[in-house]
Amino acid sequence: MNWVAAVQHLTNAGEAYVLVTLIGVAGSTPRDSGTKMVITTEGIYDSIGGGHLEHKTIKFAQALLKTGDACQHLEHFQLGIHLDQCCGGSTNVLFECFAATQAHIMVFGAGHVGTALIPILAGLPCKITWVDSREQQFNNLSTDYVNVKKVVRANPQDEVANMPRNSYYIVLTHRHQMDFDISLEVIRQEDYAYFGLIGSRGKWQRFQQRLLQRNVTQEQLQTVNCPIGLSNVSGKLPMEVAVSISSEVIEHYQNLKSENKNSQKTEGKFEAVASIQQPSSLDVKRKQKAALHQGVQLKMIKQVLNDN
Repeated sequence: MNWVAAVQHLTNAGEAYVLVTLIGVAGSTPRDSGTKMVITTEGIYDSIGGGHLEHKTIKFAQALLKTGDACQHLEHFQLGIHLDQCCGGSTNVLFECFAATQAHIMVFGAGHVGTALIPILAGLPCKITWVDSREQQFNNLSTDYVNVKKVVRANPQDEVANMPRNSYYIVLTHRHQMDFDISLEVIRQEDYAYFGLIGSRGKWQRFQQRLLQRNVTQEQLQTVNCPIGLSNVSGKLPMEVAVSISSEVIEHYQNLKSENKNSQKTEGKFEAVASIQQPSSLDVKRKQKAALHQGVQLKMIKQVLNDN
């Protein structure tokens, strides 16, 4: 896969990546100015000429990816003096880091509702892990979605530990005990953005009693959406339930996005006032801390170049 196809594939899948471009090439170099390659945490696409230059470029790009931030960075390389490459020229390397922007969703259950739900979620800006204990459930399903990963696991609750913070969990398996085991594991993580559990109010009442016996708090129980889905989207057909669930998920992440935008606007207003008035000691400390963090982060990334 060349870098153009890789960018399209990774963007559609919502994966983080670094686009690397050679610019300002001088003297003899393995590749010309404008040459590009794409680097992810798990692979590389295309090449900027190989050798020590490419080795250091990959290490630097992967260090950028670990920060989880979108950024741009320009680094100068002397191929002969610093990289021991016989061509002896020099080049600037532009690193453009594109952070993963989609929500991470784990769907438990490949039954009728799960099968109806996955195509809807796959059209959203999200990365989906679809888990079921029954391998045969996936045998007749062909998902051509780049953002959907199927996982067969005898104990589906063990997959919860593999998800990043602020993930979305949708639980709709074929067994109540399995639903309970997954629910307990998700609640114990305490770092999810959304947790929806399929079932009646009676089922949820019984689950709450059992969860309280497992030291789950009332506050934690309040974070569970059960019955799952928007109440004003009615219907019991698998597709109707799937639409209700996906509507609730969309409403949740859109509200979260709005809250983040409002928070940024409010912070911007405070900073504008602070620029006119004498800044408080708290403002100074906050900015100093942010600058120090950025400086330490960049220093750690640059250390990659020196160590490799």
